[in-house]
Amino acid sequence: MSGTGRTPGAGHAADPGGAVLDRAHTPLTWLYAPGDRPAVVAKALVSGADVVIVDLEDAVAPHRRAYALDATADLLAGVPPVPVHVRVHSPHDISTLASLPGLGGLRLPKVTHATDIHRIAELAPGVPLHPLLESALAVEHAHAIASAHPAVRGVALGEADLRADLGVREDRGLDWSRGRLVVAARAAGLPPPAQSVHPDIGDLAGLAAGCARGRALGFLGRAAIHPRQLPVIERAYLPTPEEVDAARQVVEAAAAEPGAQALADGRFVDAAVVAVARRVLSLAARTP
Repeated sequence: MSGTGRTPGAGHAADPGGAVLDRAHTPLTWLYAPGDRPAVVAKALVSGADVVIVDLEDAVAPHRRAYALDATADLLAGVPPVPVHVRVHSPHDISTLASLPGLGGLRLPKVTHATDIHRIAELAPGVPLHPLLESALAVEHAHAIASAHPAVRGVALGEADLRADLGVREDRGLDWSRGRLVVAARAAGLPPPAQSVHPDIGDLAGLAAGCARGRALGFLGRAAIHPRQLPVIERAYLPTPEEVDAARQVVEAAAAEPGAQALADGRFVDAAVVAVARRVLSLAARTP
């Protein structure tokens, strides 16, 4: 059951046809914080992350989950300074949090079928949903999940679990699954997905290299587990000055002479090239 609740590309700020991108609609940094540590969550809210993900699943020991849920409900009873999503552990988490005014979205671990989305949408009507695909079966159902319900606003991989499920030993072994997710998101009219976390917080060079690889595959932004990772991710995903200059030349040339043409430096300009250039400029304008 795939659903058809969305027209591809319609109404999403990340559409490559030139829609305006901004921090609210096109986050580049998603910072996880454990739900049973309110002081850490408070620091995450002022870290500069575009979105904070309060984790009630893997980051919380089973005997601490009730406390984590209560602390998260207290936080979301008000409106936090940045959007807050919650990675939930159980249907009880969803029903407890769904109506709170500060909830910006739900991260749904271990989704495998579109029917999972329908059940959750009934528990949390009107709440944006972000399924995490963490198994081979989920990747096979990527488009069905991404297009299952209008409440789905984004999809992402849970790469640690997916790597274990597939028996992948090298990072590039996940590239096919990553590409599958990027295509599924676009086909469903969703923004480009954000990358999964880089688990070594001391390896900033590896983080930057991984972001460059993700950007080449079509991802936009990345989840983080420590504030020191945020500027690395943002630098990797924002266009360089050279990219901005090249995009501006394309857009100006197209405005001066509509239709396909060749620039003086040999670059060919057509409608698709102009659309990409506009997206580069819009993403660059996202920063102050």
